[in-house]
Amino acid sequence: MNAIQSDDYGYWLLTQDSTLYLIDGELPQGKASDFQLLGLKAMKIGQIDGLPLWLVEEIADDTREYVSLRSLLFLPETHFNLLNRGVELNHFFKTHRFCGKCGHPTHIAADECAIECANTKCSYRTYPVICPCIIVAVRKENQILLANHQRHKGGIYTTLAGFVEVGETFEQAVHREVFEETGIKVQNLRYFGSQPWAFPNSAMVGFLADYESGEINLQEDEICDAKWFHYSAMLPELPPKGTIALKLIKHTLQLCADEERKVK
Repeated sequence: MNAIQSDDYGYWLLTQDSTLYLIDGELPQGKASDFQLLGLKAMKIGQIDGLPLWLVEEIADDTREYVSLRSLLFLPETHFNLLNRGVELNHFFKTHRFCGKCGHPTHIAADECAIECANTKCSYRTYPVICPCIIVAVRKENQILLANHQRHKGGIYTTLAGFVEVGETFEQAVHREVFEETGIKVQNLRYFGSQPWAFPNSAMVGFLADYESGEINLQEDEICDAKWFHYSAMLPELPPKGTIALKLIKHTLQLCADEERKVK
């Protein structure tokens, strides 16, 4: 990051963990001097409507009112993903102030998006950390498997998800997570899509899967409830628009409907 100049112009992204600063629901746009940003550092991380988007270094004890990134899921995908990039980079810079190899202070590398040890005898580089997760919609003929997780107890029913473990393929993670959380075995895995998820630094990799065998047996420290829902039945509360979870659910419900029409 470099020192902000008074005539630097564009959109300004100020973040605090997974929250960001808006003015009347919009990112601040204009000159740096319009928003009391002089004396701070920033870096360009992309463009919005042809104007640069500046990620501003996190401000300690900032009195501005910040809003959750989750509340902006309604934004166009490219716009939302760019905000994810800023939030994840902020988290990376904030959590890598010292070298993990020798313990010396670090600085942002001049030639690429990385953190470099300031100790010239070390110069170890670390790159933005992304934690991959799988998320999967499971279909059984004309039904979809939906679960109510402990963090949403009494509320949202959604697809199953979990972090990929070291030395594990994405496909292996799908099989493991589904079986661990529900006791179900799946087959016929198909890649669906992905979504950056800056809470704080994940990437959701989505799959479709078909039921193979087993009865629902809950991992109760993770899952409150899990059920098979007929595609045409009244569904419980679902994830919000803009999430890959909802996209997976809607796609699977359509697959269920198509399958039933074939049978008829």
